[in-house]
Amino acid sequence: MEYVYTAMLLHKAGKDITEDTVKAVLTAAGVTVDESRVKALVAALEGVDIADAIKNAALAAPAAAAPAAAAGDAPKDDKKDEKKAAEDDKKAEESAAAGLGALFG
Repeated sequence: MEYVYTAMLLHKAGKDITEDTVKAVLTAAGVTVDESRVKALVAALEGVDIADAIKNAALAAPAAAAPAAAAGDAPKDDKKDEKKAAEDDKKAEESAAAGLGALFG
């Protein structure tokens, strides 16, 4: 997570996210730098609009919570269908996040 936080810190400060800047921030924080993770982070973020990604993530969280809140009001017959749909949604989210999770440990 410290690698992701480093990228977010650099973005917020208006700095370029390069191998050198990531290493500098991690070193200043007392983190032992893993060169392969730094390279993977920089490569994964190349061409990514971080501000847009943050905005979309912030919008997705409340939308994902809304179906869960509505599930409590459903009749017992529909609970099985909703549970299966929720499991399918969770599996889809996990598979989408699996690639990024592998990059950042």
